[in-house]
Amino acid sequence: MRFFIDISYFGKNFHGWQVQENARTIQQEIDNALSLILDCKIRTLGSGRTDTGVHALSQVAHFDYGQDIDDSFLFKVNSFLTDDISINSIRKVRDNVSARFDAIKREYIYRIHSEKSPFLKDRSFFYFKEIDTNLINDACKVLMSFKDFKTFSKVKTDVNNFDCEIDQAHMKNENGSYIFIISSNRFLRGMVRAIMGTLFQINEGKLSIKDLNDIILKRDRKYAGPSVPAHGLYLNKVCYDKKIYQ
Repeated sequence: MRFFIDISYFGKNFHGWQVQENARTIQQEIDNALSLILDCKIRTLGSGRTDTGVHALSQVAHFDYGQDIDDSFLFKVNSFLTDDISINSIRKVRDNVSARFDAIKREYIYRIHSEKSPFLKDRSFFYFKEIDTNLINDACKVLMSFKDFKTFSKVKTDVNNFDCEIDQAHMKNENGSYIFIISSNRFLRGMVRAIMGTLFQINEGKLSIKDLNDIILKRDRKYAGPSVPAHGLYLNKVCYDKKIYQ
């Protein structure tokens, strides 16, 4: 039987999602807890890999197990996980469904605060300059007119397909803080942080909206803005067709 788990984590103390040798990762911590609770070797597969320091409000992973799982599972597994990881729910899915390959949409948010706060450190990016949300949102319209985002991809990757179908990208002001929201069928490594860094350059007048158009067409990472810090980035949700659930 195959199960989906919905996971939240605070990414500061992890070297990303994926299992690595000699490094603490979210996947490894979850695999260890599941293996202990279920008394067999469990290996999860996530909907995608988040980088070092990136958080998740809702990451999804699947694993296989030969029996039904009882109602006490969530309490037991969360008692073995550290305070920076939580498994929020578990749901049975069809045996051939993949958390990674059957996801139809992923949504990220980037949190920004404009006044220094010790309570937001490591949870939001402190950006002291005024943000022109109208200008940012005009730039987002240019983003959504493209599909090839090689310009915003990390250089050293094994990816050959750089097409992404962005269906939402906008910035909003929430009581003096800002949230950038972007969703797509898939994302390239480092893509959201590179987009955000480029949008900040547009906000600061270092680039124009026409420049953004030209930068995307060049398909070269060196022309885009710098990557913003990881601690403002959250995987917000992963969407699937309802038909996958049992």
